Amino acid sequence: MIYLKSITLSERKEPEAAGFPFALGIVRSLKEIEFNSPVAFFVGENGSGKSTIMEALACAIGSITVGSESVKTDPSLASVRKLSQYFRLSWLKRTHKGFFLRAEDFFGYAKAMRKSQEQLQKEMVELEREARERSELAAAQTRMPYAGELSAIKNRYGDGLDNRSHGESFMTLFQARFVPGGLYLLDEPEAALSPSRQLSFITALKQMVEQNSQFIIATHSPIILAFPDATIWSFDGGRIHQVRYDQLEHVNLTRDFLQNPQAFLRHL
Repeated sequence: MIYLKSITLSERKEPEAAGFPFALGIVRSLKEIEFNSPVAFFVGENGSGKSTIMEALACAIGSITVGSESVKTDPSLASVRKLSQYFRLSWLKRTHKGFFLRAEDFFGYAKAMRKSQEQLQKEMVELEREARERSELAAAQTRMPYAGELSAIKNRYGDGLDNRSHGESFMTLFQARFVPGGLYLLDEPEAALSPSRQLSFITALKQMVEQNSQFIIATHSPIILAFPDATIWSFDGGRIHQVRYDQLEHVNLTRDFLQNPQAFLRHL
């Protein structure tokens, strides 16, 4: 399912349009990005602008975030929020399901989740103790809502996202938060995923696409980029353009290295 059909950038006339991120070549050259398949990739070297466009898109959509801050208040998104005001989004069908995830935000989210669990547990114990002075029934009634919320968190995330390896935590989060009919913006999800976990991630993508979800993913991973029938937008060369998988430098360089690593390492 394709929900978001395209992004266009309206003309910038305000004085703020002279600074970052408006001055980036990739922003100045942006005319339109079309999404013709349920999975689209943004690929390019670090600094090419793919994360800037992804963040501005999340702000324009008003995506739910996996992190401690909303796209409306996160100070790290202040400059791209200005850019997002110039984004014009074309929808085939609007969905309010899904989320925006930057790899660096995940670890803060895991710690915040643990802190929330500990706070709920502490409040439950204190209030239950006070209620028990009145009666056991009062104590049980006080305990119930806290116990229910803690149980729901445990059912969704197990023993806690920060109690597992990064790769396991990422996959647990995806499995817990992916729902059918969502639009998901993911910035470098491979950051904590081993090659085998990346294959598991592809399986999760396939399952969610079959359940009418759309994904826009910024990635460097040749494994994830191999997702069948995905659209690939390259940010290299100062402009955004569509490319085939076998045209990607990420793919060809990785293939050449694996076939003959010594040919590369002898020059280091």
